[in-house]
Amino acid sequence: MHGRLKVKSTEEQKEAKRIEQEKKLKLYTAATEEAFRKRKDGEYDDEALKVSGEILYRNSDFSTMWNFRKEIFLHMNDNKNEDELQELFDSELDFLEACLKYNPKSYGTWHHRCFVLDTMPRPDWEKELKLCNLFLQYDERNFHCWDYRRFIVKRSQVTPEAELEFTTNKISSNFSNYSSWHYRSKLLPFIHPDPSSPAGVKEDILLQEYEMVQNAFFTDPDDQSAWFYYRWLLGRGKKTVGINCVCCDKIHSKIIVSTTEPVLVPDTVELKVEVDGSHMPMTWRTASNNIGYSNLWISDIPEDFKISGSCTLTLTLGGSSTSCSCELLLQDDSTEECYFHKDTPAIWFRSELSAAATTTLKRELDSVKELHEMEPENKWVLLTSISLMKSLDSHSYEDTIMDELKTLETIDSHRTSYYRDLRSKYLTENILERTDLSKRCLRLRDVGLTVFYHAKLLPLLVELDLSNNRLTSLRDVRHIYCLQRLCVDDNQISKLQGLESIVHLKEISIRNNEIKREEEFQFLRKCPLVVVNIAGNPVCDSVNVNSVLRNILTGLKKIDDIKIS
Repeated sequence: MHGRLKVKSTEEQKEAKRIEQEKKLKLYTAATEEAFRKRKDGEYDDEALKVSGEILYRNSDFSTMWNFRKEIFLHMNDNKNEDELQELFDSELDFLEACLKYNPKSYGTWHHRCFVLDTMPRPDWEKELKLCNLFLQYDERNFHCWDYRRFIVKRSQVTPEAELEFTTNKISSNFSNYSSWHYRSKLLPFIHPDPSSPAGVKEDILLQEYEMVQNAFFTDPDDQSAWFYYRWLLGRGKKTVGINCVCCDKIHSKIIVSTTEPVLVPDTVELKVEVDGSHMPMTWRTASNNIGYSNLWISDIPEDFKISGSCTLTLTLGGSSTSCSCELLLQDDSTEECYFHKDTPAIWFRSELSAAATTTLKRELDSVKELHEMEPENKWVLLTSISLMKSLDSHSYEDTIMDELKTLETIDSHRTSYYRDLRSKYLTENILERTDLSKRCLRLRDVGLTVFYHAKLLPLLVELDLSNNRLTSLRDVRHIYCLQRLCVDDNQISKLQGLESIVHLKEISIRNNEIKREEEFQFLRKCPLVVVNIAGNPVCDSVNVNSVLRNILTGLKKIDDIKIS
């Protein structure tokens, strides 16, 4: 047995490891307690640096300890001469470099390094830039290092042009370097500004960028980095805040205003109402009485300011970046008047995808189609093609867009639900653009919707038909404040949440869905329902379902076309 190495058993190894960890934990706890004591007592000395350094080397995410370390340096900054401070900070930079080698993605370490460079007497910016290059060689997607690099560049003499060249070299060596693409999107508008361009960059420079990014995705069509940058190049239209629609309800003495974008009244915008030139004091609230941004704002007409006879109602929406107005001509015998912006659907949807010129979009679509012929089952090619067609003419390309979305469901089956929802969104937008919303009726039946989009922009609808689709929720219907008749027959709805705030709903048909619990009808208790159709739901197997409905809805007159006596 002599001369043979003893091999520890598994249990012995576990016990030895446990003892070692326990020993380290005691040392770490003792060091932490000592550091907190020193901070409390104001002992900002070399020993405090040593103790905090031992802790941070093993746990660089201990933000409180980094703050203590900063306090130590700020104290020493007032009590040492320049050379002593320079030596002290140089030593700190070496310590931080060691920490970064141990954990290169530590927020605290990178932030503390910024503090050191901003505080030390003679920072060496060139050396720091070389350090960034070194770390980006190890991991070119380390966004902590990219952020630190931008910090260094801002404080040193490095030109934006030099940084742009740096990103070009990085991308040339690896098209998948998303951080470099992103950095370009920040540099180009600064170096080659053009406020009139959707991307904020001069047209000739954009053309060069299109060529560069096309080289990337033609080389590697499956890499998403270049596709994201390409989407940025195409740009997005700037959405403006405006009045979407208005309703003056004389019966309930309310004025309802819908805006094209969520606003906060009166903090970010002001809503003014005048009747024949006389100011009407208003107290605006959201439909749910919550505090926050909303597309819908409601106000009671003041009791001492009754609207009677024929008159003109003028609404003005004003803020730091917007100002618009509209008029409603109220007739003497009318109980309700509405205003709808004639161009609203185009405002809603056209600017959402791209603001690039039509000629640019057509040219880029041709390039993407060329790549599609070579890569017929590449999801990024198809998604970009769909986006370009939607921006150019959503109606002319509608069939092609739907076919390509169907193809995406097959080739990218893990995201089938996403593509079905996207199809629902595009279909809804096309139908809305073809619908005269001033009639306050919308039919989206039998089109395969999985989600009901844009309800926030349809508050004045009175009648809505969503029957024979694949909807599973009615949550978004809650935004349609004026809704009176709703049909959602033949869907996959199991919950009625969302209907609790529809205060004008009189008729609802939810036949052939998946409602199983009688408790779901509690969401209808605030609705002034007169007619309810629920046949074909599992809940109908209960003999008490009609009694439950009558108890909840006291004004009910019909259940499944049967009059209630």
